[in-house]
Amino acid sequence: MCSLFVKVLLGDSIFWFNNSLDSKRYILVMSIYSFETILDKVSQEVSQLNFHSNVPDLYTPIHYSLSLGGKRIRPILTLMGANLFSDKIESALPSAIGVEIFHNFTLLHDDVMDRADVRRGKPTVHKVWDENRAILSGDAMLIVAYEEVCRSNSSTLPALLSLFSRTAREVCEGQQLDMAFESRSDVTTEEYLEMIRLKTAVLLGCALQMGAISVGASKQDQEEIYMFGQNVGLAFQLKDDLLDVYGDPAKFGKEIGGDIACNKKTFLLLESLRLANDATRARLISAMNDLSLDRDSKVEEVTSIFNEIDIKSVCIEKMNFYSDIALASLERLSIPDERKIELRRLSDMLLSREV
Repeated sequence: MCSLFVKVLLGDSIFWFNNSLDSKRYILVMSIYSFETILDKVSQEVSQLNFHSNVPDLYTPIHYSLSLGGKRIRPILTLMGANLFSDKIESALPSAIGVEIFHNFTLLHDDVMDRADVRRGKPTVHKVWDENRAILSGDAMLIVAYEEVCRSNSSTLPALLSLFSRTAREVCEGQQLDMAFESRSDVTTEEYLEMIRLKTAVLLGCALQMGAISVGASKQDQEEIYMFGQNVGLAFQLKDDLLDVYGDPAKFGKEIGGDIACNKKTFLLLESLRLANDATRARLISAMNDLSLDRDSKVEEVTSIFNEIDIKSVCIEKMNFYSDIALASLERLSIPDERKIELRRLSDMLLSREV
């Protein structure tokens, strides 16, 4: 007996049929939602959020924050994490929306701490209103995120809340490390990688695992999909570091060299300090601390030193290292390869942005 999978596109969904040659019948095996279909589903759910209250002033900034858009990567990953193991992704919707609200809560508070004026091309919440309103509305967003997750099936809720709470704490730890690094001159590359793991990568892993939990995936598969997300998140953040120096401003969405201008500890800077010889390291430290240099001159000088060290290649190598680990986790999932196609496609989109 011989069988093969046949791919059929129906609307925005992908269906795989098992063509059993001995019976001459096509048997529906699975449906896989495309990235675009899941994005539409997430966008629709977010747009329908409505917070009924006698204190609308508290929730107006939340609606504003969520309306700024963004890639919606985390809720998309949650639904993709569910779709890896099941066609019934609706059970993961509460987690997906909770993760998205939580992510936007962190951005709202980050903007207050960083005194940022713009988010996604629009004024930040504390600029439209004030810092006190932004902080309190951010607190409410965190609570609303938990309320959304609590709409999940009672059989999976304890595991979902345990993972979500652990991740929320880790994200706060990552933010604290990031702030502490601003006043330190001895930050190591290893410390930086741990910071971005906590601040950025764990939430991607959490999103995927919450989707897997929602549809009853095995513990082993849950762990593998979490590690896939975490390592994609590390590679994703390193790509951001790279694009800040070598990206096309029109595609990157912000002015190139922002991290250099404010002496931000990034992988490129920390590895350059580690790899440079004494003379080059002294030049780099001087350029970072020279208050007489204007912004453009500082960015040009530091970038020139980066080029001498070929730090771009070093960063790409590290990105590929994490990407390879992520793909190895994906390969170990106990599901057919056909179900992994859309997740591979999304990870390729995230990591192949043009430099």
